[in-house]
Amino acid sequence: MKQQRVSAAGSDLIESFEDDRLEAYPDPATGGAPWTIGRGHTGPDVRPGLKITQAQSDSLFSQDLAARENIINGLDLELTQGQFDALVSFVFNVGTGKPGVKDGLVYLRSGGPSTLLRMLRAKNYAGAADQFPLWNKANGKPMTGLTRRRLAERALFLKAS
Repeated sequence: MKQQRVSAAGSDLIESFEDDRLEAYPDPATGGAPWTIGRGHTGPDVRPGLKITQAQSDSLFSQDLAARENIINGLDLELTQGQFDALVSFVFNVGTGKPGVKDGLVYLRSGGPSTLLRMLRAKNYAGAADQFPLWNKANGKPMTGLTRRRLAERALFLKAS
């Protein structure tokens, strides 16, 4: 299967929801970890007080975007450009998940795949699109920003390519 790359529309969607901040800031839902810097970059390298340059932010965003593209490409799904872009944005924000730890596209805490991924594998694209709005919570609470992002991802997912 061909390797896809995120389009300008997909990158623009992600950037519209990820502030470009050059100083590390806490997660809005927890007030702490995970700390974030640049355009949505998280990880063990991000800690309170960390500062980066604009060039470093741009580089981190490119690396993070490529990593998410590789994740979606690795799922070996038949996707339109809009579907691919929406899923890259989704994984950029939600992650892949980890059994026993965190829900995500690939794994739920329970160890199984998400309903969204199961529907994608079954080529039930309408059902998959309807899964996006369900992923609007942080720490069990609906978040306005996540609701807006999931609706934007759903719209891009459904866009004819």
